[in-house]
Amino acid sequence: MSVIDRRAFLGTAAAAGFVTAQSANATEEVSAEELSQLGRTPHTKFAVNIEMWWKKLPFLERIKQAAAFGYPAYEFWPWERQDIDAMAALSQELGIECAQFTAWGFSPGLNDPKNHANFVKKIEEGCAAAKKLNCKKMTVVGGNDQPGMTQQEMHENIITGLKLAAPIAEANDIMLILEAMNIRVDHKGHCLYGSPPSIHICNEVGSPHVKINWDLYHMQITEGDLCGHLREGMKAGQIGYLQLADTPGRNEPGTGEIHYNRVLKEAYDLGYRDFLGLECRPKTTELAAAQGVAAADVW
Repeated sequence: MSVIDRRAFLGTAAAAGFVTAQSANATEEVSAEELSQLGRTPHTKFAVNIEMWWKKLPFLERIKQAAAFGYPAYEFWPWERQDIDAMAALSQELGIECAQFTAWGFSPGLNDPKNHANFVKKIEEGCAAAKKLNCKKMTVVGGNDQPGMTQQEMHENIITGLKLAAPIAEANDIMLILEAMNIRVDHKGHCLYGSPPSIHICNEVGSPHVKINWDLYHMQITEGDLCGHLREGMKAGQIGYLQLADTPGRNEPGTGEIHYNRVLKEAYDLGYRDFLGLECRPKTTELAAAQGVAAADVW
């Protein structure tokens, strides 16, 4: 089809049963218009992670669901396993953007120099995929601990690798966003965690196209004081992208200990206007998760 009319799409979605959904407590009949308003939040532009939402659906159907929920963008993990041409065509038809995807994952480690030549090659290939998707950011991961290397040595190797890739990112006008993990719950043995070393690495690389994928879930587990560290990251000019999930559980806002209304307001007051990734697992249903996300954007 040609560039799709959003209202026409939502009408089709309703006819296909897209808008009968399970809320946290009961089955809810939600009109297409009501559904489409959930992702159109007043302050924050959310990008739903389609690896973690609608997991039982085929991948392209998840993009349709993200559009039906009114989200302006989506994000996903390694691009190599997806049909990028089909994703690009569907995204254009639905009028939804790709906020970011993963260009380099946990293994092989960016923190080992023997992988740098392959890393540069993968960044070149990732940039080509990003251009098809009209996507401006790609996540890169530092890697798990390397036997016989100190943490400082591994971080220096990450700096070296990112310096090799930075000119490619700059030439393609695509930002590489380095994600720090947490080692207490999800990624034991990962070499990069917390904001201070992440800021240091990006400062050392010294490129406007290499910044941090600042995942608030990982940062809460690692260091807490989310608003204080956000201020430090913004002052350093090294926050390239934000993601969220509540903790414990890695579910949507309102299910754990983080007061996301306060955190999202802080990010907004600090001038963050880019997409914010919903890298969280719906605790019960996608409808309930979207309602929780929308409630967190109210202040």
